[in-house]
Amino acid sequence: MIRLPQAKRVDETQPGNYFVANYPPFSAWRPEHVPAAIAALDASASSATAAPLGLYLHIPFCRKRCKFCYFRVYTDKNADEVQAYIDALTREVSLYAGRAGLRGRQFEFVYFGGGTPSFISAEQLKRLVEGIQRHWTWESAREVTFECEPGTLQKHKLEAIRAIGATRLSLGVEHFDDEILTINGRAHKLAEIFRSYQWARDVGFEQINIDLIAGMLGETDDKWRDAVDRAIALDPDSVTIYQLELPHNTVIVREAQQSGAAPPVADWATKRRWVDEAFARFESAGYVVSSAYTLVRPSRNGHFVYRDSVWRGADMIGTGVASFSHFAGVHYQNVDSWDDYLAALDRGELPIARALPVSADQRLIREMILQMKLGRLERRYFREKFGVEVRDRFRAEFDGLVDEGLASDDADAIRLTRAGLLRADSLLPRFFEPRFRGARYT
Repeated sequence: MIRLPQAKRVDETQPGNYFVANYPPFSAWRPEHVPAAIAALDASASSATAAPLGLYLHIPFCRKRCKFCYFRVYTDKNADEVQAYIDALTREVSLYAGRAGLRGRQFEFVYFGGGTPSFISAEQLKRLVEGIQRHWTWESAREVTFECEPGTLQKHKLEAIRAIGATRLSLGVEHFDDEILTINGRAHKLAEIFRSYQWARDVGFEQINIDLIAGMLGETDDKWRDAVDRAIALDPDSVTIYQLELPHNTVIVREAQQSGAAPPVADWATKRRWVDEAFARFESAGYVVSSAYTLVRPSRNGHFVYRDSVWRGADMIGTGVASFSHFAGVHYQNVDSWDDYLAALDRGELPIARALPVSADQRLIREMILQMKLGRLERRYFREKFGVEVRDRFRAEFDGLVDEGLASDDADAIRLTRAGLLRADSLLPRFFEPRFRGARYT
């Protein structure tokens, strides 16, 4: 839930969603709008007007559930159940391939997300991709990203991931301290991070990203500085740093509710300071800040095709249990139950649970707030695409950011200051339509 906090508790990390991934909020999506999603998929698309297209494949398995995790993941599925899911995922892709709105279109990006995509075996991955590529290939995709948990990797599995066309590997490192990894429920340890990273380099991935999280249970100034130093020494092509949030369905929140104590997580001011320190250290090592969360080595052509495409209105087909999609101006989400997902595909139906047609103004707001996370809004982009001068459309909101020292503007762009960038997600709800401000986000 995104709400402007009370002044006396402005920096406490309270239960609720902080990260803004879409607009309008997911809580506005409804089952009665599912026909609109089907109609959009079945409407012929002009190659001249169709947006870039992406494919998201949700692999919802993990060895353990992290204490801060709020995604739909499963830690109790056996090999037969995993294979049944993979077969269902293949059937879901086949149901999309013949839709009029998708016919003849090629993927700009493909993203294997989780859960833990690297949880599945090399043979299961091969079977999944062979099944998908009977209907669709991604030979022309600019980026194929594969998320991995270090402890699930062997060199032969990385070779299999590379063989399916993956260009970008994203390692969920999160931290380099074994004690912090353990108390936060991570399944891997420090030694596995270094081993898997070297294997990935040996295999020859074009880009390797590592994830870090500021503010995990047990974090201290010294441990965070050490984590940043180790990350820099690893020399990845890009780094993603998140500030820990506490959605209501996390283990940390449930344990706090049972004990009656506040969640033992650093406040937002401390997490922002840690990220700011990390940004400065990475910048001194030759990295460039690419968004509120990411740094890249420009000398290695570091880029985020998935991120930049989605934040600029690309169509994305999300497959798998609970996956989210955006297609031709309609948001929709799959069912979030294992049994319901498999049953729908057994019936030969797309497993869509809820949807929302998005107005032109909502599409403008969506792209604007997502691109604000880059730290820079190009005025020309919105004039050419939407016919709107965003500085005028949201004058009061931008004036507020400038007055608070969180943004600056000129004739070409509106820019977040470093202070604004470090709290970007908390700024975005002020640009929501009034009916969605303070509404439950999920």
